[in-house]
Amino acid sequence: MSDVTTGLVAARDVTADRRRGGELRVLLGPRTVGSTSGFMGVVTVAPGDRVAEHYHPYSEEFLYLVRGAITVDLDDVPVPLAAGEALFVPRNVRHRLRNTGDTAAEVVFHLGPLAPRPELGHVDTELVEQRGPS
Repeated sequence: MSDVTTGLVAARDVTADRRRGGELRVLLGPRTVGSTSGFMGVVTVAPGDRVAEHYHPYSEEFLYLVRGAITVDLDDVPVPLAAGEALFVPRNVRHRLRNTGDTAAEVVFHLGPLAPRPELGHVDTELVEQRGPS
């Protein structure tokens, strides 16, 4: 039998990572379900808040805005997104998510393929003030 887990993972059951801004939750990934090709999650960004600029040297990122309004800065070029819109972020492109609306924004993300080791998959290019437990 495979050691891959299948099943339901609820956002409410995943501790939020606030290290880079927003409340990021990886729902389906190597640690939660044993995935080997990528991971998927959701990030909630409060009005005026942001997810700090970073890039992924091994992965492409797919963003889908469920609710709210955000601007994604791609290599310093602002791209506004409205609810129901999706955006592709190529690998090695610096990006940051900023909530430019007046309500919380909820973004679903997927990254793939996985980096060879987790610590290689995300490169920070700016810092954010720690906002809570990670």
